[in-house]
Amino acid sequence: MPRIIDLFAGLGGIRLGFQQAMNELGLETECVFSSEIKPYAIQAYNGFYGEEEIYGDITLVDTNQDIPDFDFLLAGFPCQPFSSAGNRNGFADTRGTLFFEIERILQDKINAHRPAKGFLLENVEGLINHDNGNTLNTMITHLEQLGYHVSYKLLDSRDFGLPQSRKRVYIVGSLDEEIGLEGFEQREAVLGDILQQGLPTVNTEFTRKLFANYTTQEVIGKSIKDKRGGANNIHSWDIDLKGQTSQKERDLMNALLRERRKKHWAEVIGIKWMDGMPLTEAQIRTFFDDSELHNMLEHLTEMGYLVYEYPKEQVKGEDGIVKRIPDVTKEKGYNIVAGKLSFEFSKILNPQEIAPTLVAMDVAKLGVVDGNGIRRLTIRECQRLCGYPDDYSLDMLSETDAFDLLGNTVCVPVIKDISLRMGRSYLSNV
Repeated sequence: MPRIIDLFAGLGGIRLGFQQAMNELGLETECVFSSEIKPYAIQAYNGFYGEEEIYGDITLVDTNQDIPDFDFLLAGFPCQPFSSAGNRNGFADTRGTLFFEIERILQDKINAHRPAKGFLLENVEGLINHDNGNTLNTMITHLEQLGYHVSYKLLDSRDFGLPQSRKRVYIVGSLDEEIGLEGFEQREAVLGDILQQGLPTVNTEFTRKLFANYTTQEVIGKSIKDKRGGANNIHSWDIDLKGQTSQKERDLMNALLRERRKKHWAEVIGIKWMDGMPLTEAQIRTFFDDSELHNMLEHLTEMGYLVYEYPKEQVKGEDGIVKRIPDVTKEKGYNIVAGKLSFEFSKILNPQEIAPTLVAMDVAKLGVVDGNGIRRLTIRECQRLCGYPDDYSLDMLSETDAFDLLGNTVCVPVIKDISLRMGRSYLSNV
């Protein structure tokens, strides 16, 4: 019977996939230790697994006193320090150093002559290239120095029968042999396979303005944001969300949307390039020369489509964290107000395609067409996108807390397929 410990457990998705694999191989699994720090994650984990005791801060755990002997360590250690959605400060972020708690636990058991058979770790795609690959290389080196055969691979959940593209790094270690992470059987699904039907839709000022300009069929697959152009984007000025615009003002917004991203403007302004820079009226006039330009810029700024601001330079602070700081020595310019989460919905998903990666901060902004309207993805649908069974209930949680956990969880079928290989190795070496 393989004994496991489940660290940074979240919803327990790694444990679930591992147990599913062992069950398929005819093995029972005993979880001898679980650790998680978020109270609402513990609540959900308890509700499904029925654990009476879940440890909190892993840095306070005495490895030999608090953790029984185990065969496999499972851990989806904190991803924010390596995620493209964050500042990517790696080991400079205290959460990034939690990897070394995994090393400490494995090392202490080896020192006590009770080494674990292996481990399965998961983290975000950004870990691959973080610090030019040095962060991941450091992790692999430390794990190999403990005596483990280590392999890692970037895998996408869309290849494992889930209608969501979620690329994650999986790191597997075994004392017995290297566990290959190539050549998994590929399975496909589309969003429509997991959607519920006939649920209440949203009726707000935003949706009323949206459907005053588009039909429900026309919004399918569209992003609703002011950061990008192109046929697949609907902008706030396309539906007069912040105030009525003329056709000429819309043309100006679309021209500025394209130009503000061009790298040569960074050289002209004198800053390091960023994706969307403020341009002065004179600079705008070089590509949109109109007698009413000044009045249009002022009008669009008053309504909130534009902001008049200083360019932002990239600065590294004393703490090593990189930020964008307004450079008051430069001339102010006009920039599009382009917050990713500015609107009630950021994207209306296509049921014939797959969903983008669920991210905790914006999963509540993803919509689907249901009947003659649109609604948000439900908690149940998000669970299905990650491969959780319908009997895993999150009813005890608020929608905000549930989406936070689902935006950070693992994809269970990927874990299961990897764990099947770990289980077969375990059986051949017991």
